[in-house]
Amino acid sequence: MSGVSGIGGAGGLQQILAMRQQIIDRSNLLQQVKDAAPASQAATQPAEAQGDSFAGALKNALDSVSATQQKASALSAAYERGEETDVAKVMLARQEAGVAFEATLQVRNRLLSAYQDIMRMGV
Repeated sequence: MSGVSGIGGAGGLQQILAMRQQIIDRSNLLQQVKDAAPASQAATQPAEAQGDSFAGALKNALDSVSATQQKASALSAAYERGEETDVAKVMLARQEAGVAFEATLQVRNRLLSAYQDIMRMGV
């Protein structure tokens, strides 16, 4: 019985380390998004072009999320074919894609909420 508890303990430790790594990865990804935001704001054009800069920034963000998801999908497919042997790399790519999608979903929800608030305003 002590051998079984030892295996479970090691597995539990591995799960804790994996969750810790996911938290670190998500934090790094969020930091990259945060660092990219001031750079995109600094590159904005004069007032008449702000509509284009917002649309451009939104398109770039969506393209980045799409690229992250495609990379994760390609790595998953390569792992399934046996071409990729590093399961940690595959899982990291999938987690990055998940975090990117969740962030995009939150932005979409905020934009939709703001739009609905504006539409409810009296003229």
